[in-house]
Amino acid sequence: MQLLIVKTTSLGDLIHTLPALNDAAKAIPCLKTDWLAERPFAEIPGWHPAVRRVIASDLRRWRKAPLAALRSGDWARFRSDLRQTRYDLVLDAQGLVKSAFLASRADGSSAGPDWASAREPLASLFYGRRLTVPPHGREHAITRTRRLFAAALGYPLPADLGRPPESGLDRARFAHPDSATPYALFLHGTTWPTKRWPLAHWQRLARWFAGRGIAVVLPWGSDAERADADAIAAASPNARVLPKLGLTAVAGWIAHARVIVGVDTGLMHLAAALGTPGLSLYGPTLPQMTGAFGRHQHWLCNDGQPPTIDRERPLTVKVERVIEQLPILLS
Repeated sequence: MQLLIVKTTSLGDLIHTLPALNDAAKAIPCLKTDWLAERPFAEIPGWHPAVRRVIASDLRRWRKAPLAALRSGDWARFRSDLRQTRYDLVLDAQGLVKSAFLASRADGSSAGPDWASAREPLASLFYGRRLTVPPHGREHAITRTRRLFAAALGYPLPADLGRPPESGLDRARFAHPDSATPYALFLHGTTWPTKRWPLAHWQRLARWFAGRGIAVVLPWGSDAERADADAIAAASPNARVLPKLGLTAVAGWIAHARVIVGVDTGLMHLAAALGTPGLSLYGPTLPQMTGAFGRHQHWLCNDGQPPTIDRERPLTVKVERVIEQLPILLS
């Protein structure tokens, strides 16, 4: 069976789809899978052994300059690449108008979440087959996607649906980084200002690890994150700011870390998928819906946090609560 998965963005959303692909590959041994993703995230699907080919889209760039995309031939080349294979099923696992539109450009019958299930209901109008799953925000994104794949491909739901899932990633495929000592990795960077944890807390935590002979490494993705990483590293004698790295190189550092501490960011989902012990901190968002879900994962939310998503609610988890949890993850 020829399957095309459409899940274009973002990092965490692609990671959330891997357990569903893992289910499908086990249920349908003859499955041949391609994956359509936005170019900045196109490394991720290829990490899974069931993915044969990754098709990279530049839709974000094309939407800013559609005429340039047409004149340059970029869109025509993408269409040709997308239609190389006749698919038995084109499954939009994202449920957005942009992903549904791209799915409709592929050669094959399409399926996706129905009007009540899709994140953007209009997306359902593009599909030949519309599937009912719990609406967005009613169930963890990983479990919801596993339901979608089972309904689309016609296999029974796995018995372990409520337990931490298997992503299918092999941590051994990621190169062991250049570190002579055990290290903790801090994922301090995030897009929403309210998801950020105060620098003073990160600095205190770095000193706590130093007192136990554990180094701290700090990846970053923007100039602002680099400045924060420098400030955190300056507070501890054994903290190290990494150079700017691609996703696969960062994955190597995550895969072989002793422990990860991070805010609500896509790389925390990668830590969960790789089985690296992790402690995630949540303020404006709810881990029950989109938290790092996997083996050896722990969540900490604001004290008294109501079960709602509130973009204006800052992250106020106390550093003392984090330090109380760390011995469990380090044991």
